[in-house]
Amino acid sequence: MTPPSLHGLRFAFGTLSVLPVRVSRWDRATARGGMLCAPLVGVVLGCGAALVALVLLFLGAGPLLAAVAAVAVPAVLTRGLHLDGIADTADGLGSGKPAEDALRIMKQSDIGPFGVITLVFVLLAQVAALSRLFGDSWARGALAAVVSAVAARLALTLAARAGVPAARPEGLGAAVAGVVPVRGALAVALAVTGVAAAAGALFGTYGIARTALAVLAALTVAELLLRHCTRRFGGVTGDVFGGLAETAATTALVVLSLG
Repeated sequence: MTPPSLHGLRFAFGTLSVLPVRVSRWDRATARGGMLCAPLVGVVLGCGAALVALVLLFLGAGPLLAAVAAVAVPAVLTRGLHLDGIADTADGLGSGKPAEDALRIMKQSDIGPFGVITLVFVLLAQVAALSRLFGDSWARGALAAVVSAVAARLALTLAARAGVPAARPEGLGAAVAGVVPVRGALAVALAVTGVAAAAGALFGTYGIARTALAVLAALTVAELLLRHCTRRFGGVTGDVFGGLAETAATTALVVLSLG
């Protein structure tokens, strides 16, 4: 019999990545464990992104190509799930229509002009920030790839906290909405921020502060988007979760690239 903690890990990797992990349970207890484990998915995806980028740098590729690879790897390993989510969320918010109509727009398979524009700017910002970081040093670029991926999934843990409703009665958003106790979400956030700050210590005192600030800024911006989406749509959806992840990742990278 699989221990409950392993069910949560399977849920996290099976729903937040394309890694070959079979999800055998979909109850709310498993979803709670999965969302608490979400930052671990970020660690795996971020390390994969950093590894590919470092291999390219070792082979003589420039910082720009390494940055493109570091952005592409998480997109591939999630089948573009979060990028699709931020595009659909942008279309829903940009439509200016009532919640029911906006949710219907978000559920359509095509991407509208708001989604396209948002995708372009998000990807450009991520590549530009990582290019700057890899240009400074391979270590800064690699750390940023991991920290941004972890911050993106940590934003999902906080968004799945109790009190945040689902906008629809079905879908991934409904499966994970409100499953994480607030104290549990805050504990994971503090732990992740502390570990990120410790990793930043490789670059001195300023590195500690900058890395911790990057995570906190990512969570703050994601929280603002979460509250806006909750007001507009009446709750969260799978697309909103994707939008939160990409927003947090982009914010973290921008902060890490400053200074």
